[in-house]
Amino acid sequence: MASKPPFKADHVGSFLRPQRLVEARKKHAAGELSDEALREVEDECILEVVRKQEEVGLRGITDGEFRRTFFHVDFLEKLSGVSVTYGDFSAKFRKDDGSEVGFRPPVIHVDGKISHARPIQGEDFEYLQSVAEHTAKVCIPAPSMLHFRGGRKTISEEIYPDLEAFYRDLTAAYRAEVQDLAARGCRYLQMDDTNLAYLCDPTIRETTRSRGDDPDDLTRLYCRLVNDAIEGRPDDMVISVHLCRGNFKSAWVAQGGYEPVAEILFNEMNIDGFFLEYDDERSGDFAPLRFMPAGKTVVLGLMSSKKAEVEPADAVKKRIDEAAQYVPLEQCALSHQCGFSSTAHGNDITEDDQWKKLHRCVEVAHDVWGY
Repeated sequence: MASKPPFKADHVGSFLRPQRLVEARKKHAAGELSDEALREVEDECILEVVRKQEEVGLRGITDGEFRRTFFHVDFLEKLSGVSVTYGDFSAKFRKDDGSEVGFRPPVIHVDGKISHARPIQGEDFEYLQSVAEHTAKVCIPAPSMLHFRGGRKTISEEIYPDLEAFYRDLTAAYRAEVQDLAARGCRYLQMDDTNLAYLCDPTIRETTRSRGDDPDDLTRLYCRLVNDAIEGRPDDMVISVHLCRGNFKSAWVAQGGYEPVAEILFNEMNIDGFFLEYDDERSGDFAPLRFMPAGKTVVLGLMSSKKAEVEPADAVKKRIDEAAQYVPLEQCALSHQCGFSSTAHGNDITEDDQWKKLHRCVEVAHDVWGY
């Protein structure tokens, strides 16, 4: 039985937003609800989702990302020097049936010196910790999320003619946030990174080369950024990173196995656990797990947060056995491949589906590891 995270039954972090929270956020955006009134609704909804996580048997407890619209933007825009624009970039997410979901995500720009002007997740963590009976887990975007999407062109050359200065300021800001969370008692921190998973996709790797970036160099860079961001963390603070190929309304962006990044990623990123997507053939086979060093946990995202169907327990166990051919079973854990609502829009499932699927995750973990 694992007494510290990542837990044998774990989850990525986000949950479907309750309708009353959705309505409250709409009213707030329209100026019809005060900041204080919105936070009161958020607090109530977070308390409810915390209790449901505990009832289903989870030990790593999040606030469902209920105070956010996007898993990354809401955090990054609170760093000094960052601005966000909407509507000038269109992305295409794909579904397994071949259909496409159009989406105009926010575009992040660096137009000033990056700094950590104030704590970002501190108050939210303290509320979560005050209502959770088990380990409170904080999820934040990885520092690479401020670089990969736009690259050099979204980082002011006037402010940062030398990108190394940008990386130093960025990781210093992250270090300040990590240290603030640690001082408040946070001992389970997850960084969400779509970029490293996108760099598994042959098409995206080629696009990356065409803009002048070497995919392997970026993999090493993003490992370095995480390492620098968590430098000085307490010895008992567990850090995990989640890799994602896109998760918006049950649609996705990238595909391709982990082979292109695995050896560098697993060995050069100085963290405790990797949450890896493994819910379908887009993620490739388990062979890249042969590079996983001793002492690190791989949380196998064998279950899907995109589909309502609850995976048969025997099928999940069979896949765990297949993974254990490449990495010791005791280094493995189980989760869904991503959160249920990486953005406030949510995936195409119901809240009832969500909890049934998590119950199955816990059930399988009990059977395989004794949880």
